[in-house]
Amino acid sequence: MIPLNKLYEYPTSTRALYNGERMYDVGKDKLPSVTTILAATQSQEKQASLAAWRARVGTDEATRITDQAATRGTSMHTILEGYILGQNHVDMTDVGEQAHLMAQQIIDKGLQNRLTEIWGSEVVLYYPELYAGATDTVGIYDGTEAIVDFKQSNKAKRREWIGDYKLQLAAYALAHNEIYGTNIQKGVNLICTKDNLYQEFIFEGEEFRQAKFEWLARVSLYYKNKGNL
Repeated sequence: MIPLNKLYEYPTSTRALYNGERMYDVGKDKLPSVTTILAATQSQEKQASLAAWRARVGTDEATRITDQAATRGTSMHTILEGYILGQNHVDMTDVGEQAHLMAQQIIDKGLQNRLTEIWGSEVVLYYPELYAGATDTVGIYDGTEAIVDFKQSNKAKRREWIGDYKLQLAAYALAHNEIYGTNIQKGVNLICTKDNLYQEFIFEGEEFRQAKFEWLARVSLYYKNKGNL
């Protein structure tokens, strides 16, 4: 079990769909999720790429692949959360057994002796009046305070392909710094493919600072498109 240091009181929140968008109820506010904003402000190039993929494999097959990946990812996240909190989660389904192998790769190569302190797991974070979301872990990673997210993937990633993952981490860091007065300057993505290939991407320094500006630009675009700015 990784030491839990409850430095901060994180809010409880419920998620629901409002007008087709995932929103968080935080206090009296309904705030769009980080993923909602990212999806709503996708570049035309990325939208076209996704549309081309769905056309190439067919709608039914695209849905099957997406749903299977989501199920596998949920199981993997549950297993990893259990490891972090010192609990044992077992999923004996075929997808669950695959998720266990993937989670173990992340534990062995990304968490053991590297995530040395957690402040919270499945942490709800929000930036007042702008957005909210839930990150997998906040704590000390490789000796530095960081936002840490886990991802499953159907295939290996390149750094240039995961811009939205980086912006997610930046969004959570900004929110945590705003509410709790921290100075989180590092985001970590730990990824495992369905074939058990482990990858990690660490964003810090100027790259992470720039990601924060890019994220705020996406937030501005989201509200501009909504007619709220």
